[in-house]
Amino acid sequence: MDEMNFDWDDLRLFLAVAREGGLAAATHSTGKSAPTLGRRMLTLERRMGRELFHRMARGYELTADGQEFLQKAIELESNIRPMIAIDSQLAAPIIKVSAGIWVTHLLCAHVPELVGTDRIRIRFIASDEVADIGRREALIGVRNQRPQGIGLAGRKVTRVRFAVYANNSNVETWARVIANTPSAKWVQEQAQTAKSIEVTNPRNALDLALTGTARAVLPTFIGNRFDVLKQVSPLINELEHDQWLVTHHEDRFLPQVRKIIDRIYVVLKDTGATN
Repeated sequence: MDEMNFDWDDLRLFLAVAREGGLAAATHSTGKSAPTLGRRMLTLERRMGRELFHRMARGYELTADGQEFLQKAIELESNIRPMIAIDSQLAAPIIKVSAGIWVTHLLCAHVPELVGTDRIRIRFIASDEVADIGRREALIGVRNQRPQGIGLAGRKVTRVRFAVYANNSNVETWARVIANTPSAKWVQEQAQTAKSIEVTNPRNALDLALTGTARAVLPTFIGNRFDVLKQVSPLINELEHDQWLVTHHEDRFLPQVRKIIDRIYVVLKDTGATN
């Protein structure tokens, strides 16, 4: 062992599997999936040229070599942990959440529910451009379709609906967002000859609607949040879409990521996103 190159992550995963007595139980403490843990343990055994585990139907049991390795790993753990211990606030994980402008607007209003009492730092990436979760540009994404990429996992949340909102039904000027989104294209078709005010940020379309200056196409979970706004059109069927929470299939096992996913799901449901 002393003559080989080991990284702390190898030892950390080995200790978890050895202490928990199996792969499934170790997923919670390591944030790794059972298949990933199985591959890492097999790779470790091959590097050492030793069989560390008896693979039983009921779990993993240490061999004699595994017991010997466990004792050495525990000694190393006691020496390594003080060296990697840092200020707890700095150690708080950053959970990057990628979503469109409207979902980010909604989530920002519910940060206390998302964070709770946990030491978690959330970074919102608000854009209509899709962040690449496979490349870890974000850990969690709120998307309008089922994930298709390799290694991605999805959880369907709800159905998002859209309508036209205004301060009152007499407002005829349109808030026209200069963008390539379905809602922007819909307004462009509807307001070809009508008065309009152009904006480059969808949030400003909401601002114009709130002041009574223009009517705007909004998701119903946004428009219905403001008492001064009225729905002045039927639901726009062609803009409806499903809403999905997406993450990498391995990252979803990380405890803090799992918590944020579950809490975002509740917020999107409880704030009337199905209206």
